[in-house]
Amino acid sequence: MKAILFDFGQTLVNSADGFKAAEKDAKEKLYAELDPDEVPWDRFLGEYRKRRKAFHQQSNFSRPAIWQAVCEPFGLTPDRERLQAWESDYWETVKSLTTPFPETMTVLEKLRERFRLGLVTNTQGQKNAGTHRLALFPRLERFFEVVVVAGEGGVPPKPDPEPFNQCLQRMDLAPQETLYVGDDWRIDICGARDAGLRPVWLKHRSVKRNWPDVEPFEPTITGLEQLLDLPIDD
Repeated sequence: MKAILFDFGQTLVNSADGFKAAEKDAKEKLYAELDPDEVPWDRFLGEYRKRRKAFHQQSNFSRPAIWQAVCEPFGLTPDRERLQAWESDYWETVKSLTTPFPETMTVLEKLRERFRLGLVTNTQGQKNAGTHRLALFPRLERFFEVVVVAGEGGVPPKPDPEPFNQCLQRMDLAPQETLYVGDDWRIDICGARDAGLRPVWLKHRSVKRNWPDVEPFEPTITGLEQLLDLPIDD
């Protein structure tokens, strides 16, 4: 192994509380646009979850697009400027509640002594292209030789193999020389495996979520520090 590539969100940083708070706020804002006598909360929430899931399965994370789709069954067309304002609020909330995992900096420092490091991450649908959340953490960004933000600039989002391949090409690496660490089973683990990389599934102990029910997968780790003990030098 010559290099280790990483995902960003929920792999190097914990945004769980940020996304939870931002989603709660967005739901409340959308529901306030409806008549609760005509649209019960449970019906709205079911539609919200269904539409959001459909978009995420297509690796489409545009919040305004999701919100517009949620409103369609109820005959509501939200004002575009209002959606953009809500989107700004959404990302401010996520940003304010995002922090690197406690071990991230130390682990990256130690790994950099042995491996080249890169990052392949999906855009989360932020309004301004080129403003991926990684830019908010310059102390993290400096570790990576190459950063590929998939889902913008004509690069398809993961799990498409193209962003993985682009990173490999820019670093002059072969897939079999490269480890990929990510948290999302479909996007990161299956995507990296299909591109020929060796994936490591991070199910971080700090993140409370419903992990997909799949066959046991190795290596699976619960903290980044466990990368230091994996037999990956061969």
